[in-house]
Amino acid sequence: MTALARRRVLALLPFGAALAAGGGFWAMLSGMRHGSFDPHDIHAPVLDRTVPAFDLPAQAPGTGFSSADLRAITRPVLVNFFASWCIPCVQEAPVLAELGRKLPIWGIAYKDQPDNAAGFVARTGAPYARIAADRPGLAAIDWGVSGVPESFLIRPGGRIAWHLAGGLTQPVIDTELMPLVARFGG
Repeated sequence: MTALARRRVLALLPFGAALAAGGGFWAMLSGMRHGSFDPHDIHAPVLDRTVPAFDLPAQAPGTGFSSADLRAITRPVLVNFFASWCIPCVQEAPVLAELGRKLPIWGIAYKDQPDNAAGFVARTGAPYARIAADRPGLAAIDWGVSGVPESFLIRPGGRIAWHLAGGLTQPVIDTELMPLVARFGG
């Protein structure tokens, strides 16, 4: 290949990459219009597996917990990753408060400063039975967390039965979460 031909190929590469990206974007938008693409549908690789190994310190107010604690549960528990800087976490707080009357909720403060997380819990009335701190975010990686809020239903024995990336809503609780809670002895 001559030097001139090589330059032409190199000059066309950015246009080819932009064309490919545009095609992918068009396919995604087309899927959203037809209902076949849900940007919140994240398939966590940890579903139906034992909770990943972790041991997190307490987030005041609260009690830290570990994977061993979750493996020892005898009824379902919801693990909720949250942060004080997360707007959807604030939005889901009233739903969590209501849900906390029916189901134990264990919170994990994700990449948050201790004082900020404690203030968030106090302001929102978040109903966490236990609150742990994942300041570096390493436990979240093992769980497959892509952002906050995210919730995981843990069934007895410490297996992950359900996962939601995004804020909890009452319709999701009624149609997806609570039927699983009932199935696993909640």
